[in-house]
Amino acid sequence: MAQQIRVAACHLSPVFLSAKGTTQKAVSFTQQAAKNKANLVVFPETFIPAFPIWSSLRAPTENHSLFQRMAQQSVYVDGPEIDAIRATAQKSNVIISIGISERVRYSSACLYNSNIIVGSDGKIIVHHRKLMPTFFEKLTWSPGDGFGLRVAETAFGKIGNLICGENTNPLARYSLMAQGEQLHISTWPAIWPTRVPTVDGQNGKSPPNYDNIAANRTRAAAHCFEAKCFGVLCSGRLDNEAIEIISADAADPPHVRSVLETAPAAATMFLDPNGALLPGYTIDSTGRKQEKEYLQKEEDILYADMNLADCMEGKQYHDVVGGYQRLDVFELKVNRARREPAIFVDEQTKIRRQPFSNHEQYQNVMFRTHC
Repeated sequence: MAQQIRVAACHLSPVFLSAKGTTQKAVSFTQQAAKNKANLVVFPETFIPAFPIWSSLRAPTENHSLFQRMAQQSVYVDGPEIDAIRATAQKSNVIISIGISERVRYSSACLYNSNIIVGSDGKIIVHHRKLMPTFFEKLTWSPGDGFGLRVAETAFGKIGNLICGENTNPLARYSLMAQGEQLHISTWPAIWPTRVPTVDGQNGKSPPNYDNIAANRTRAAAHCFEAKCFGVLCSGRLDNEAIEIISADAADPPHVRSVLETAPAAATMFLDPNGALLPGYTIDSTGRKQEKEYLQKEEDILYADMNLADCMEGKQYHDVVGGYQRLDVFELKVNRARREPAIFVDEQTKIRRQPFSNHEQYQNVMFRTHC
């Protein structure tokens, strides 16, 4: 098994609420990363078509049109947008991890915060739906299931992914560790405001907002240290077009725009198996490399070269799924069945629709029929 891998983390803004435009952008940046000899190309949380940050700043009664656009531009896993991503992975001979807002065919507006990992052969290896939308995200997405709590077994090693706040969930993280994960992808939105800047009458200071860089790095570093794996933190960006769309018909457009422009921005970076920062680099059009610790404000691709054999050393000290665990004391059970709203029995054909228990069974049905 090859242990050396070049990872390309795409720190990008989507073509806001445009599935077609954002897919084309993902294809273009994948091709660019492949030319720079990347083996794995990573995109942010719900890159296609957008992250619904409006729900953090606008009342639900103001957001009907934005939700409708989000639902219309969310994508089916067997739809043309993902077909294009799969074809690009195969043609470019790269693995792609990409966040999507996923539609399903049994509802006109049931959406999931999902991430798929596509192999270099164009096949979907992992299809994960975020277990629980976080805070205001519940206004857009439904809870997922354990079906996607899997690592992608690739020629380079075992690759896993959790979405944003899932990286706070020790049981979700442990379920990936228990499968021998060597490279962990965590995906994040561009901003995630928990407070609106105000002035405190007592000390004249505004209470602190959510520190995206510190909060995201703390969780990802803890996972890398505990799992003894490499980490990829891939965050989105918020461009001016998105800010204008979100603030345009708000009750107080200048206020919404101000919060969007001043909220702490997330960063894209890499971590080593000790949880320490692994400096990356950018590559310009001439092929020149420039070392960078992270990307935050600028849109670009951050690269890093990793030797997954380096995951072994730390296992001597803390192998929390092996020699440093008490399996006779603790037991974790993970339900990986894919849940659907109903079970149907057809008397004529004797075909029974039921929750899927394995990934191959789900793929066979998902990509051959429109259920």
